[in-house]
Amino acid sequence: MVFRLRKPEPATTIGAIMSNYIDGFVLPVSRDRLDDYKRLVEAVAEIWKEHGALDYREYVGDDLSLEGTRSFTDLAAVTESEAIVFGWVEFASREARDSANARVAADPRMVDLMNSSNSGFDAERMAYGGFLSFVQSSNTNAG
Repeated sequence: MVFRLRKPEPATTIGAIMSNYIDGFVLPVSRDRLDDYKRLVEAVAEIWKEHGALDYREYVGDDLSLEGTRSFTDLAAVTESEAIVFGWVEFASREARDSANARVAADPRMVDLMNSSNSGFDAERMAYGGFLSFVQSSNTNAG
């Protein structure tokens, strides 16, 4: 089967389908610093929500290989001593995201948290991007 990609629609057209917007990211974290990283992220998540995020989630990789695909471990060039963290921050819209990002960047608690943390967080090794909502499907019958 051959898939052909169409030229992307303008963001305003795609954004009209669903309004939520996320910042998504993948990064390696040293396994021996996961507890420190978790403490940092729990504090950071509260700051993001104070500044407009609807939801903040991070997950640690568990099952990261599927034959025939490129794995997150390859993508992030992790070592044996590192774990992959995948996360996202959800906002009502891109405008809400842009506003929250500006407020978070100016929040002095973020600098204090980063300076006092021993989490090993390295932004230069993080893959990041902003994403328009495209498809959303929930199973309300799952129990």
